[in-house]
Amino acid sequence: MGLEDELVTLEEGMWRHEQRSDRSWMDAHLASRFVEFGRSGRRYSRSEIIDMHVEHFEAVLPLPELAIRWLGDHVALMTYQSEIGGQRANRSSIWRHRDARWLLEFHQGTPTSDGTS
Repeated sequence: MGLEDELVTLEEGMWRHEQRSDRSWMDAHLASRFVEFGRSGRRYSRSEIIDMHVEHFEAVLPLPELAIRWLGDHVALMTYQSEIGGQRANRSSIWRHRDARWLLEFHQGTPTSDGTS
């Protein structure tokens, strides 16, 4: 599996209920100083994300319009659209390779202007 395939698998894991609701999986993949700006505009800390009760959800996979841009030798920016229940948002994630594994450093969700595209 190439680096980009590995990153896509990890990012899609954040959108699979089985992994997102698994505290140990989330703990292993979020950086110690992880921060998220959610679709709602709210800021979330690492501990808030890990402790969050996750209702069952069905996200569209593969992630629409996914692109990877390399910001450095071990840092990748992923952008895409998420879609759950017909609601879409533009998304961005920054992943850093550290200690032989990829860690999610930052994530942001921005609602689209009409909620659908």
